[in-house]
Amino acid sequence: MKVLYISFNGFYEYNGISKKKLAQIKGLKESGCNVVNCYYSVDPTDGQRLWMINDNVLISLGTGIRAKIKKRINYVPILAYIEEKQISFVYMRSEHNANPFLIHFVRQLRNKGVKVVMEIPTYPYDQEYITFESKCSLFIDKLFRKSLAKQLNAIVTFSDQVEIFRQRTIRISNGIDFSSIKLKQNNHKQSELHLIGVAEIHYWHGFDRVVAGMRDYYKSKADDYKVFFHIIGEFSGERERIEILPLITENQLENYVILHGRLFGTALDEIFDHADIGIGSLARHRSNITYIKTLKNREYAARGIPFIYSEIDEDFEEMPYIMKVPADESPINIEPLIEFYRENRWNPIEIRESVAHLSWKNQMQKILDTII
Repeated sequence: MKVLYISFNGFYEYNGISKKKLAQIKGLKESGCNVVNCYYSVDPTDGQRLWMINDNVLISLGTGIRAKIKKRINYVPILAYIEEKQISFVYMRSEHNANPFLIHFVRQLRNKGVKVVMEIPTYPYDQEYITFESKCSLFIDKLFRKSLAKQLNAIVTFSDQVEIFRQRTIRISNGIDFSSIKLKQNNHKQSELHLIGVAEIHYWHGFDRVVAGMRDYYKSKADDYKVFFHIIGEFSGERERIEILPLITENQLENYVILHGRLFGTALDEIFDHADIGIGSLARHRSNITYIKTLKNREYAARGIPFIYSEIDEDFEEMPYIMKVPADESPINIEPLIEFYRENRWNPIEIRESVAHLSWKNQMQKILDTII
């Protein structure tokens, strides 16, 4: 089967979403598909806005505002490529970009007998739009997303929703590319605890709850048992900076909350080898989400480390190596985390093996089985 995987953003080595998209493409290939990666990109040298096919330019849209507009309205080159290569299945990753031109594009595909599904990475998502500019963009999506959904064969979701925008869903889990994730080296420590949180930091990750918990812990246990929190990634906005940075400086936690910025490859592996407990999402309630299957939880499991989170993730609820925390605004109580770590001895290999069924090959196969 010939498949075109369309994403409306480019690929960056440090970016978890980019890694996910490449892993999905790999999963489709492992399921026997001939997959072409079609994506939008901006040339860093001259600002040319491009539609790419694998590593080759399909078309240059030019530069400036006209090129930005063309991105949203001109799908003719992609349609022509699909016809020429006789592609039978299109997988789109939504960027909340529904509009009449995208609807027309999908309708043309369906009229030619091409199957089309669209992945909505997080649902619901309206509450994630905070600024006036972003809300304007969302307004256009809200006007047309039901009409777009009507043209699809299905919507792929990681939620528990049976239907989204009146279209049926295919419910899968975020998958794991085991070949790209190094297993943690087991180095259990007696005198200290190292927490790790990996994300492009948004308010719904709730990392501020951990920092607040460490503030409370060090007020009463400063010389008892050392706890460190390694934050890997950049702040997504000013809101997240205001929530976290003052907590660190005002409570003299600079030696215990370490902001590493973006890391990948060997540098990230080294931090994971030193880490003891992963920090998943702790504030999805802030974005009105209860059920979700995050990439973060799966990476921690693939690394072979225990982790905590506050949402409902059906793949992990009964696992012995996870710890649930309340989905509220309370600081994370550090003492139970220490007990959780000290009273257990987890085998990283066993944790990793417990999620073998979550490979991207298995997850993408579910979509193929449903659609084809």
